[in-house]
Amino acid sequence: MAANPSALLQAIEEQKKRLTTTSLDLSFNELVDMIESNELNIQPDFQRLFQWTTGTQSRFIESLLLEMPIPPIYVIESEENKYLLIDGLQRISSYLHFRGKLDAPENGVEKGQLLTLSDCDIVPAFNGLTFDDLPTSLQIRLKRYFVRVEVVRHGSDPQYQYYMFKRLNTGGVLLTEQQIRNCTIRLLDPKFNDFITYLAGNDDFKITTSYLTTEQRKGWYDQELVLRFFAFKNDLDSYVHEIGDFLTEFMERVSDSNSENHLNFEYEIEERNFEKTFLIFQRSMGDRSFSRLNAKMTDLADAFGIYHFESLTLGIQPLLTDLDPDNLEQMSKLGEALLAIKKEPEFIGMTKGGGKNSVGLLKKRIAYVTAKLTQALQQ
Repeated sequence: MAANPSALLQAIEEQKKRLTTTSLDLSFNELVDMIESNELNIQPDFQRLFQWTTGTQSRFIESLLLEMPIPPIYVIESEENKYLLIDGLQRISSYLHFRGKLDAPENGVEKGQLLTLSDCDIVPAFNGLTFDDLPTSLQIRLKRYFVRVEVVRHGSDPQYQYYMFKRLNTGGVLLTEQQIRNCTIRLLDPKFNDFITYLAGNDDFKITTSYLTTEQRKGWYDQELVLRFFAFKNDLDSYVHEIGDFLTEFMERVSDSNSENHLNFEYEIEERNFEKTFLIFQRSMGDRSFSRLNAKMTDLADAFGIYHFESLTLGIQPLLTDLDPDNLEQMSKLGEALLAIKKEPEFIGMTKGGGKNSVGLLKKRIAYVTAKLTQALQQ
């Protein structure tokens, strides 16, 4: 059916009213001053996403020195007239690094450390130089380089701010889905995002997931696991097939109190549940809680299994009230029951190999764990 042109244009105009923008031309020197005076906020969560290589940073600096055009930077205006960066992190961080003003210890960069240019392919003579090595004229050129800053004005609809960031950050640097979620959804409300980040630092959770790889942790997969736990525990019936979309929509529903599909989340109750769940796993199986059998099927591998994580953490929920992590005899018995489940051919079949993301198999795994644990603990 063809759209009604008049109605379509009216709908567009109505939506446009929800977002007010303005444009500024600022020098990089002004941006540095704004960052140092806290007028421009590059949040810690954003800063950990600084991922450009030394070569990419260097070629960006080379572009500035050659006065090539670069894309705009996007910020959101707060009620105090301060700005929150929502797009342009890689460019601003590269400039800060070159000037020795970048503080990103998780990426091995501290204030005072100057970027040494490398892999510059237009003017190879730049390679090996730092900011201090440049002639004064080029230092001034770099400081005065103007960049367009697009400002989403205070009062614009938070949902539009969220969607704007989400769409700006689905290309370019390859962020993980969880990294994008953490930075975008905080524009709706940071509470749930901060809650997930906080619980990912829980000692028992860290012990039971200690076999996550360095790359997985750098991509915030540990935080995604916390999100998976709560999403499946509280909204399993909404899961159809695409796990990424499901997790994003769950975070949106919890965080967006103005949404028709808002999901009430009892933070204190959920935190206690999370802490008890992972304390029980830590005391019953320790760092092997979510390990699968090795290739010879003789012992548990030094590896993390996502299907084990999902089915065990959710399968144990109906029994949580009757479990006491301080009862060492009970924890020992639980550990034996969990190991027995991992060795069961039927469970192995449900958790080994790919293509096990379907909701039917997930529910089957969870029910299987609940039934086996119930039977074992009643003996």
